[in-house]
Amino acid sequence: MAFVAMNLACREETLQDFMKNAARPMGLIARLALWLASAGLLLMTAFVSAQVFMRYVMNDSIVWSEPAAIILMGWFIFLGAAVGIREGYHLSFDVLLYFLPTNAKLWLHSVSDLIVGTFGLGMLWFGAQLMLSSWNVILPSLGISGAFDFLPLVAGGILIAIFSLERLIRRAAGLPTARFGETELEEG
Repeated sequence: MAFVAMNLACREETLQDFMKNAARPMGLIARLALWLASAGLLLMTAFVSAQVFMRYVMNDSIVWSEPAAIILMGWFIFLGAAVGIREGYHLSFDVLLYFLPTNAKLWLHSVSDLIVGTFGLGMLWFGAQLMLSSWNVILPSLGISGAFDFLPLVAGGILIAIFSLERLIRRAAGLPTARFGETELEEG
């Protein structure tokens, strides 16, 4: 019996080491996603501002600005949402958690992460189907495949699933997970 307990403790320590080592690259992925989302927001704002100027001051519209802005909006929404999942900022209803013991809270946090991860896989699956179904459609004002409209949904789904899995494994290893910015993840 003592051997089994020692073996389990050794596996948990190994899992903790693995997750501590994985936190740095996951943090870099999250940071890159956040930078890309920020760049997309700035670029979208520039496109919309240029469109307003051209339409109302120059009396000539930029035909590609609206569809390009919509595609960029998809990128910054889904990339930002994925980073929010990793950092524990996703929507939750916490009233019950104030009255529960710590073990029950951790279990409910894991259920939440499992549901969010499943949602991310659904985004990936159905987004990929939409992407493939619009592959041969050309967006007339941009001259690119309609699949680009759904690429942010797929990328966001992948990141949401990965970040949810990271949270589940960290919790299983006994490591903290960020919750509304309360806990910094150990990165390295």
